[in-house]
Amino acid sequence: MSRYIAFDVETPNHRNDRMSAIGISVIEDGVIRAEFSSLIDPETYFDSFNIALTGITPEAAAAAPTFEELWPRIRPMMEDGILLAHNAPFDLSVLGKCLQAYGISWHRQVPYACTCRMARRCCPELVNHKLDTLCRHYEIPLQHHAAGSDSHACAQLFLSMGAGEKALDACLRSYDLLLLCTRSSPDFHRCRR
Repeated sequence: MSRYIAFDVETPNHRNDRMSAIGISVIEDGVIRAEFSSLIDPETYFDSFNIALTGITPEAAAAAPTFEELWPRIRPMMEDGILLAHNAPFDLSVLGKCLQAYGISWHRQVPYACTCRMARRCCPELVNHKLDTLCRHYEIPLQHHAAGSDSHACAQLFLSMGAGEKALDACLRSYDLLLLCTRSSPDFHRCRR
């Protein structure tokens, strides 16, 4: 496949079962071809920790569309490719929980790769493999915890890692959006780290 969808979500509280923002960057043929970001009304409460981390307030999110309202717009971007995220199981679990909460039927399993795992293979010499550390290493601009900036940085990171395809082959996995877990699949390799 030569289509990858880097995405990032922000959440309003510790339950991590709703989104307050999403960012999406679509890579086709080695180039970022489309980007989208939006605040989301999570229709639930905000923890002060999450407000301080993301800068997203209940008032700002209240003016945004709900996940259910936004899904028809973002679904076409999320189709037909390998999903990428930094610490991907977190973002995928939030996506799965939102789909379930709103009764939205989509794919049961999706192929994905985690750029954090890929970076551990490509840059083992770094002190850690957090997104901001990697962005400094690769000189990628980042406004951390802004979903659009994080998804763009994830896409740029994927493209910047010289061994992207090799690392991808080793770390390609399948995520079950109903059971909210990584699954073994005959079509996808489990990362061997």
